[in-house]
Amino acid sequence: MNLSIVIPLLNEQDSIEELFHRIKTVCIEHDFDFETIFIDDGSTDDSWKVIEFIAEVNPEIKAIRFRKNYGKSQALMAAFASANGDVIITMDADLQDFPEEIPEMYKLLKNRRADIVSGWKQNRQDPKLSKNLPSKLFNAVARKVSGLKLHDFNCGLKAYRSQVAKELELHGDMHRYIPVLAKNMGFGNIIEKKVRHQARKHGKSKYGSRRFVNGFLDLVTLWFISKFGNKPMHLFGAIGTLMFIIGFVAAVYLGLDKLYKVYIIEKDARLITENPFFFISLVAMILGTQLFLAGFLGEILVRSKVKKNEFEVSESLNLHPKIKL
Repeated sequence: MNLSIVIPLLNEQDSIEELFHRIKTVCIEHDFDFETIFIDDGSTDDSWKVIEFIAEVNPEIKAIRFRKNYGKSQALMAAFASANGDVIITMDADLQDFPEEIPEMYKLLKNRRADIVSGWKQNRQDPKLSKNLPSKLFNAVARKVSGLKLHDFNCGLKAYRSQVAKELELHGDMHRYIPVLAKNMGFGNIIEKKVRHQARKHGKSKYGSRRFVNGFLDLVTLWFISKFGNKPMHLFGAIGTLMFIIGFVAAVYLGLDKLYKVYIIEKDARLITENPFFFISLVAMILGTQLFLAGFLGEILVRSKVKKNEFEVSESLNLHPKIKL
């Protein structure tokens, strides 16, 4: 199969049918053997009913329904596990992405032997103050931290080699950083393609200003995981050891200074416990020990972690997902 088109959605009942027919038209025109996988991420409107209705006469439609809203990362993970295409395309269900971009993204991925082709939205049709400006700042920081020269990390329209998508491990809101995660896994051939963008036709955005705060916090997490995720002792152990040594050396100095004053120059000296540096050195040794133990426990957790789905599926259509139902 050439293509698996993955569409996560939440309360998009008015957009689903138009989106699928545009996808089908494009794929037929370019003679693609394709499937479209909808992931209903706990919609409270009639999104699932619409999917069931159009699936009755369109065998290309496959779908997964979550019991509740788990987030876009988990929706993508569920779909990637069930996708059969050599190339996997992801896009949003709000009609802001153009299905007509699919053939060029497919061709670019194949011709350049890329791991990921990431969309770069042109003439973005979103509110400037609440979305565009924060997004530019967010992307600038992401470029600096990750070293990837992408203009739009969070564009929903992306093309993946199947192997890349299936090896991704997404948690929380880490879907924003898929190119960074892929790079950290060794899939370094990531290119960018300019894509069209249009204003939302139905409903309203599911993301508020809070997502930018969460995005930056996730970026810090991603930086830490990429540097020390598999070797926490290298960070906590190093800092803990350094702090313990500083505290220990300070405590030894205070003890020797006390002995020198009492026994060598026979001068009265105040108690060590009356010296504030004693407590500073003591706290440093305690914190150093705790940080070292944190690194040690982190190493144990890394080596004993078990992969587990963070979502529950209530029903599916036209597929037998390779995930726990």
